[in-house]
Amino acid sequence: MSGDAQVRVAMCTVPDEAAGERIARQLLQERLIACANLLPAVRSLYWWEGRIDDGAEVLMLMKTTVDRTEALKQRLPALHPYDVPELLFLPIADGLEPYLGWVVSETTAKETRGTSA
Repeated sequence: MSGDAQVRVAMCTVPDEAAGERIARQLLQERLIACANLLPAVRSLYWWEGRIDDGAEVLMLMKTTVDRTEALKQRLPALHPYDVPELLFLPIADGLEPYLGWVVSETTAKETRGTSA
């Protein structure tokens, strides 16, 4: 499987940069993502509890792999302050192979990565 077939971009909104940084750092530590971009000043309009809500959020773009998506779906809700956090996975059609390989490498659990002796 080539790198582009393995890599996914996960999108998630958070209430502020502090929440995004906290979540991203934890997911990085657990190797569920290789990278997170925090895009501030996102305005979200959405249905919530029977009414249209309008608020400022931060968009997180996280790079992960197909192999890590289930674990990320299980872990994110425990870290997220929202009752129903957004988490969407986008497939990658193509990309720079060294970067895609880096994403795959960095989301491989530390204990399963090859070590040089």
